Amino acid sequence: MKTWITAAALGLAMAGAAMADPVLGTWKTQVDDGNYAHVKMQKCGENVCGTIAKAFDANGPITTANLGKNLVWAMVPAGDGYYKSGKIWQPSTDKIYKSKMSLSGNTLKVSGCVGPICKKQTWTRVN
Repeated sequence: MKTWITAAALGLAMAGAAMADPVLGTWKTQVDDGNYAHVKMQKCGENVCGTIAKAFDANGPITTANLGKNLVWAMVPAGDGYYKSGKIWQPSTDKIYKSKMSLSGNTLKVSGCVGPICKKQTWTRVN
């Protein structure tokens, strides 16, 4: 009986790890207006959100009022590494884009539009 309980607990733990969303972790954005960020992606309910964990300029880490702010929110996992119906904030313009993301290994393609203006970036996994 003890062996069965241990096996069941181990199975549940492994299933939980397997169900962890692969986009979770920290991502490096592309340079925008001379700066870039490390964005920590985490679960927010059933969706995925990301906050600015660190910010950098060409000389290294910088202090900014944007640290801790949401950069990505309400991304809906759509399966096979795709995320839809989310929003991404661009700090340099203070615009919020209706966005989607596509994950492939350690590369995350993010894109979004505000009206007819659309932008995209490729982020790389930090951890």
